[in-house]
Amino acid sequence: MSRVGWLDLGSGVSGDMLLGALVGAGIPLATMSAALEPLGLPITLRREDVRRGGLAAVRVHVDVPAGDQPHRTWADVRGLLDRLAEPLRSSASDVFAALARAEAAVHGVPADDVHFHEVGALDAVADVVGVCAGVAALGLDRLVASPIALGGGSVRTAHGLLPVPGPAVLALLADASAPASGGPAGEELATPTGVALVTSLASGYGPLPPMRPTGTGTGAGGRDPADRPNVVRLVVGEALAAEHPQQVVVLEANVDDLDPRAWPAVLADLLAAGALDAWLTPVLMKKGRPAHVVSALAEPLAVPAVRAVLFRGTTTLGVRESGVARQVLARRFRTVDVGGQPVAVKLGLGPDGEVLNAVPEWEDVVRAAAALDRPVKAVLAQALGLAQSLAGG
Repeated sequence: MSRVGWLDLGSGVSGDMLLGALVGAGIPLATMSAALEPLGLPITLRREDVRRGGLAAVRVHVDVPAGDQPHRTWADVRGLLDRLAEPLRSSASDVFAALARAEAAVHGVPADDVHFHEVGALDAVADVVGVCAGVAALGLDRLVASPIALGGGSVRTAHGLLPVPGPAVLALLADASAPASGGPAGEELATPTGVALVTSLASGYGPLPPMRPTGTGTGAGGRDPADRPNVVRLVVGEALAAEHPQQVVVLEANVDDLDPRAWPAVLADLLAAGALDAWLTPVLMKKGRPAHVVSALAEPLAVPAVRAVLFRGTTTLGVRESGVARQVLARRFRTVDVGGQPVAVKLGLGPDGEVLNAVPEWEDVVRAAAALDRPVKAVLAQALGLAQSLAGG
């Protein structure tokens, strides 16, 4: 049987909470400390046994020298991570690459120009490298995560006061198509580093999968609210059966009198409204009229917003809706190097964690081609070759 892990993120997630859950599940703290040694940084990990909401939990402290931390760029962090051996280097780089993409999207700058501020500090480096090493030591075939509780209110950052969930957290969730919800508290529950770790390492999302538990770990956050245990729980065990397909809705409309130049905006608006996918199909209607069928795929909760876009953004007078079963591959991002330029690769994973598909991200290919002054087709071909090596092809 395959070995599976499940993260319960109903109270949020942060890097230190994940470290504590891993230690509680049996990974020695020394394993994570040893993983950090090649970086040559003044970082010490320290265990504390605590209680959160009546639950025994492990809190891992990351001790670093007092004083301001440097504002490292993605290039600076890559240089640090290059000191690590594989596969730890790649897994830690994937987490920071996800953070760089999110920050770049939020601030409208190239990923290499992103200054990480909080997440480039020593404690975030320790969280990312330590958690990646701990998950690797578990020897899982698959890691599944519950929807992530994000909290609410606002939080003070290096960019000033920001609403919760923060823009970088939302960008990370969108990048990974990961589920989340607000609450259950009016404060930040999920940090960018914690969300980046989950979305980079998890291969699927949902409730506890069918499994025979063999171990658990409870990782504590720094706060101890009276109304709930501020913890991340990790359950490890043997998988028993395949998960059920996702139930989604297809929304469609026939349109023969819309200016074709409007379609790109309509498709973009459908995706922004929560559609999982949106597409056009050219058709021939009665009396020989050329037309398009506009289609959108959405989860049930997103159907009203997607339907509203079809009525508002097109000339249709009616929308067809039908329920379908959707079986999807779990997704994970990895990073390949093309001439010194990082290119994200989206991996499609089978039920046992095997890589079935590996496709470079188009935006990264275009950026790398511009930086290298090479044709896009040449960079794409090289990135595809490197991506296939990740799939074992």
